[in-house]
Amino acid sequence: MTKTKKKVPAAKPAPTKAAPVEKAKTQAAAQSAGIRKKYLKARPACQVTFVLPKEAAPEAEMVCVLGEFNDWSQDAHPLKKLKNGDFTATIELETGRSYRFRYIVDGWKYENDWYADRYEPNPYGGEDSVIDV
Repeated sequence: MTKTKKKVPAAKPAPTKAAPVEKAKTQAAAQSAGIRKKYLKARPACQVTFVLPKEAAPEAEMVCVLGEFNDWSQDAHPLKKLKNGDFTATIELETGRSYRFRYIVDGWKYENDWYADRYEPNPYGGEDSVIDV
């Protein structure tokens, strides 16, 4: 009588916990970077969250967003500094148009948004960030 060997399925590698953690970190980074838009159902408005990553202004103490939505006021919309060093603020904007804007860092340095919908030349020889809502 011949013995038949049982086929033993190959052992599957144990799932690693690092993969989901890395995926979560990547998703969190993507969510923290750039502009987030949340359109309101009740009225023609959009809550826009502006985020200036710490890499854009690593030594910054204060950042404000200024643009057409606040008559380019340098102090109307200060951003809050997060524990990770990013700066953020949420502003409600009317939908159906575009807005030019920039960040001002520590009251003197202008910075564009790396994740703006586009850039347009300004009359001062530079470019403004533009958001479409």
